[in-house]
Amino acid sequence: MSSNTAEIDALIEIMKRLRDPKGGCPWDVTQTFASIAPYTIEEAYEVADAIARSDMPALKEELGDLLLQVVFHARMAEEAGLFAFADVAKAIGDKMVRRHPHVFGDAHIPDAAAQTVSWENIKAAERAASGDKAGPPSVLDGIPAGMPAMKQAEKLQKRAARVGFDWTDARDVLGKIREELEEVAEEFSKADNDARLTDEIGDLLFACVNLARKANIDPGMALRGTNLKFDRRFRRVETLLAAKGKAPAEATLDEMEALWVQAKNEERGT
Repeated sequence: MSSNTAEIDALIEIMKRLRDPKGGCPWDVTQTFASIAPYTIEEAYEVADAIARSDMPALKEELGDLLLQVVFHARMAEEAGLFAFADVAKAIGDKMVRRHPHVFGDAHIPDAAAQTVSWENIKAAERAASGDKAGPPSVLDGIPAGMPAMKQAEKLQKRAARVGFDWTDARDVLGKIREELEEVAEEFSKADNDARLTDEIGDLLFACVNLARKANIDPGMALRGTNLKFDRRFRRVETLLAAKGKAPAEATLDEMEALWVQAKNEERGT
């Protein structure tokens, strides 16, 4: 197995050459933090997708693509005289040591739940010490506004739960979901009320995220799994239709529903 240091140094040099204004790649040279940011997000999603599919060869490749994004950003920062890849590595190393006093210090943390509380307390202390926020401090500080909405909802709920603003039991959330669903149904019966309907559907989704959180289920991973299941079953429906000489657009809804049930039963072995 190759030396980690040697391979990382080689990758950093590759990016340096790609960004060279005189002999580098024209596309790479013109990129900025803002233009690369969407690719960084996309690569993170592709890592999550490989994990959801349990595709380890793909995971290795996608992790490499994500690492390249870190190297890319660090190279642009170094060119601007801000920081380099080594500074990024040192910063995260220092943070991991600081946030694990039970491993690198004398603190005693008995289990994973206590570690989560300790982690959040340390993060809160770090935010308070930074003093870079206008207005009074909040337990909700530090949650990125640009975070995907489902993950942001989960983060908001977890932060509020830290100070006791939370449902006692996962089953308690079921009543809230029924309530929100009824409010959505009520808005559907009204004309020209798109804004209110949007608001109520948002409330319903927020409550569903809360249920998943209380059940110790990652809502994003749960939905991703359902997306993959839908993709797999609908492709099977297309295959079954093709065997009949039909495309989906040429089939009736009843035909596709019947084939959907068939695809589902095939998966279940029934």
